Amino acid sequence: MEFDLSVYLVTDTDLCSEAGVEHTVEEAVAGGATIVQLRDKLASDEAMIELARRLKDALDDHAELHGRRVPLIINDRLNVALESGADGLHVGQNDTAVRDAREAMGEEAIIGLSINNAEQLTKAPLELLDYVGFGPVFATQSKADHSAPIGFEGLAALVEACPMPGVAIGGVKAEHAEAIKQSGARGMAVVSAICGQPSPREAAQTLAQRWQAAPKAP
Repeated sequence: MEFDLSVYLVTDTDLCSEAGVEHTVEEAVAGGATIVQLRDKLASDEAMIELARRLKDALDDHAELHGRRVPLIINDRLNVALESGADGLHVGQNDTAVRDAREAMGEEAIIGLSINNAEQLTKAPLELLDYVGFGPVFATQSKADHSAPIGFEGLAALVEACPMPGVAIGGVKAEHAEAIKQSGARGMAVVSAICGQPSPREAAQTLAQRWQAAPKAP
């Protein structure tokens, strides 16, 4: 299926604790988020499946009302993605194998992989992927065990070496839109730039506007 990586929301249950994940996602999508990844390493599978189903219903309703399809991606948990009817799965280097994800979810699913360096890119089964998440661009508190930051220079090098669409993640904020777009990446994956903000809708609007206003990569 077609998808837009430009404003990629990755949820954080703790940061969304006041407003809730559902409300945050609905508001962010109304503001311009183009793809949503549900991530929670601590919740039970049952709770994740229930939440994912509600989010999928909300995103389907949004598509019917506004004609804009926003895919729901599940972080790592293949069983949750399958049971909830999500549109895809995103995995890290030590998560579910890309090949297993593709075989289980089929050709129409959106499969993404986190990559931090050139060696990981060389070993990645790119033929089975739809996009790659490059980062962290900067150090970030939303993921305590992240790898060393790659910066804009590292991001540009990985994007240039990768034939698949790439999205930048890790400490990304609206003011980074131009540098990320100039690197050749297709979008910005954000957590705290939306989750926990006073208005997730306005935060997403700002991200979308900054991305659209940024000049295209040469």
